[in-house]
Amino acid sequence: MALRTRYAAVLSAFAAVALLAGCTTTPGAETPTSSAAPSSAPEDADDRNDVEGVLLDNGRMFAVITSGSSTCVPQVDQVSADGQTVTVTLVDVPGDAACTKDLVPRASLGALPEGVDPKSDITLQVTYGDVNDDVDIDGDPAATGESGLETGMSTAAWFDDGGLVLLTWGSSSCVPVVESLEGAGNAGTATFVTDDQQICTMDMGPRGTILDFGEDAVDDDGPFTLTLVGDGLDGTIRIG
Repeated sequence: MALRTRYAAVLSAFAAVALLAGCTTTPGAETPTSSAAPSSAPEDADDRNDVEGVLLDNGRMFAVITSGSSTCVPQVDQVSADGQTVTVTLVDVPGDAACTKDLVPRASLGALPEGVDPKSDITLQVTYGDVNDDVDIDGDPAATGESGLETGMSTAAWFDDGGLVLLTWGSSSCVPVVESLEGAGNAGTATFVTDDQQICTMDMGPRGTILDFGEDAVDDDGPFTLTLVGDGLDGTIRIG
């Protein structure tokens, strides 16, 4: 599956978040978290087998996009590499958690193995249950390898027409919740719910959020400005 991707150059920083321990797959931390923002559900249940992928975090991380329940996002279980081919196994979240029956795109986050060059084309060989798919990702010449874990900056990348994966950093128990999305032309705004009474764990990890502006609603072929508002995420990201 050929995938057209573009990468984000961050223009402003993510607001400071108190941290003690990690929940990320980047060095020094553990499992990342992911959530799906309100978006259009696929019309055909066969879309459940569609797999997409993008690079994030200046080439240090990747996201695998699958379709399914927004409350039960699969986790990256195993990652290995042979040259520029990266083998990724996704598993459902363990436990007896009830899953909503919606069908939306979800982003599962993982760290790119050492030795894989994000500046060159990459193939993700993804296994998720009975689904096996290859995802081709264009190399990012601008990849710096500087992780947002140290800089606190958000990044984003297109995975489909009008669809973005947004990577933010913060508490794993308080993932961003999209209140509204507005976009036209080469600019869009994502407003997040701000809850000052919410009790959050004091870790600092990556959170993947799908922002689906809708097909043909915005211009994703050229430079795009994404503005984040609320929940301590205020800032601007340039994509493309």
